Amino acid sequence: MVVAASLVVAAGAVAGVLSAFDDRRASDEAAPPEVSASPRLAPLPAVPSPSASATTESASPSPSPSRSVRRTQSPTPSKTEKKRERAPTVAGRLYRHPESQVLEWVRSHSGDPRHAVIASRIAQQPAAVWFADYSPETVTARVAAVTSGGAALGRTPVLVPYAIPDRDCGGHSQGGAPGLDAYDTWIDRFAAGLGSGEVIVVLEPDSVAQSECLSAGERADRYASLARAGRVLKAANPRARVYFDAGHSGWNAPAKQAAWLRQAGAASPESSDGIFSNVSNFHTTADEVAYDRRVLDALGGPAGLGAVIDTSRNGNGAPADGEWCDPAGRGLGRSPTLSTGESRIDAYLWVKLPGESDGCKGRPGTFTASYAYDLASS
Repeated sequence: MVVAASLVVAAGAVAGVLSAFDDRRASDEAAPPEVSASPRLAPLPAVPSPSASATTESASPSPSPSRSVRRTQSPTPSKTEKKRERAPTVAGRLYRHPESQVLEWVRSHSGDPRHAVIASRIAQQPAAVWFADYSPETVTARVAAVTSGGAALGRTPVLVPYAIPDRDCGGHSQGGAPGLDAYDTWIDRFAAGLGSGEVIVVLEPDSVAQSECLSAGERADRYASLARAGRVLKAANPRARVYFDAGHSGWNAPAKQAAWLRQAGAASPESSDGIFSNVSNFHTTADEVAYDRRVLDALGGPAGLGAVIDTSRNGNGAPADGEWCDPAGRGLGRSPTLSTGESRIDAYLWVKLPGESDGCKGRPGTFTASYAYDLASS
């Protein structure tokens, strides 16, 4: 992944999801599933702890595009679409899924000196659920398990579909569907699990901001699939709020990012509720708020389009050298909330679970307690 890129992420997101990684783990690491996040709190004194170390491994084999014919910009989704006004901003509380790597670690390490800090500052917070493995036969049921769990508690889950072909441009989180036709089918099945309650969908991190690694034709095909995905998701559940990839404030210029987003359908209310930024990165909330507003202004579209920001690890801002892979000295950011008090900013979310490695302090997507403790106590 290029230095500016925003993330290296997840194995699986829900209990029972097949991991994109193998089963060998350092003793400091938890097993797959994924969810949970944390607030910005005062520093704590250091506690001696063993450091996890692991070699960087690729998440899955890199797929190759299966497109030989340019896709049209407006593929037809599987459900009939209706013209609709943008739904009002989601209000209420975010959902914490009961299965995650951090919760697994907390349950099995009660005697660890880092336990109290990790349990209170990370494990108790709501966070996104990633669907990073291409398993079309099970994705509907797995999505439904999360959305129904949120609906039962009257809370809003955050879901991250992460299966676009050639994701991460062959970097640490390479993988995804074997081609865009397969991806379109996977999205149809993903959408079938959304239910009818409030849900936020963070659609394919890095898929727009990092798309320069593709040829012009491949990029156009990807944007058409993303636009279709947004329409399918919103047709399946009119209360779903779908956000598109805006990278982050240290990456592409707002006008450039907005031009790509427009091609990907992010300005259309039939596909989009706006943009997301800073996923798995470290830029300050203030910088992201300013950047997102500039992107939205350049994007055009309905005035109601908004932005959501990943604040999970941005408490100390981004490192001066631009390092993105588990940089030292970072800290937890603002607590996840649907009430930001900022115009056009719909939510602060914990999309990347603090403690899950980018690929340097542990294998990509695996939870490492030493890293989590460093973030929670800095």
